[in-house]
Amino acid sequence: MSLELFSLEKIQEFAQTYGYWAVFVGILLENLGIPLPGETLTLVGGFLAGSDELNYWLVLGDAVTGAVIGGVCGYWIGRFGGWSLLVKAGKIFRISEDRLVSIKDQFSENAGKTVFFGRFFALLRIFASPLAGIAEMPFGKFLVYNLAGASAWASVMVTLAFFAGKIVSLEQLVTWVSQFAILALLILVLVIVIPIWWESRQVKHLGE
Repeated sequence: MSLELFSLEKIQEFAQTYGYWAVFVGILLENLGIPLPGETLTLVGGFLAGSDELNYWLVLGDAVTGAVIGGVCGYWIGRFGGWSLLVKAGKIFRISEDRLVSIKDQFSENAGKTVFFGRFFALLRIFASPLAGIAEMPFGKFLVYNLAGASAWASVMVTLAFFAGKIVSLEQLVTWVSQFAILALLILVLVIVIPIWWESRQVKHLGE
């Protein structure tokens, strides 16, 4: 697919043409792992609501509903087929199954927080729900955190675009949000990777 297809101008045109459906379908498919700019569509929807082209509450409802349904689908994908795929990926990257089990257990301890806060991180928004399924997080518990996270994330994105869009350009707003999401993801990766690296180094040192 051409990158031009996902230019902000094209995304805005798509949102103006399909309105609420664009927001709902965009974020739903992004949560299923399909590389569509769901977050940008949500921001554009909030921006259009701020300019009275769409209704704020309907945009917010579509964003929440799409995120929740996409998260539920991702959860069941992870629950029924995610572990075998993860083991195959682990072999490619030379990560033992025992290590994957350890990571799975660590995820289970913080699954609720990951599902909730994962909405605000680039990529993690896509993978948090399948990981919850892989970790066999109880569906009822997942549903609560999924709904809470989707509602919080959608409220922030739509409201931010609704009000900030009156002050700054849509291009600037999308750029700032994207940069924040990437920076937050990098910080999260460092927080996770550094302790794992330190632990493996300590184990290696003890074995010498």
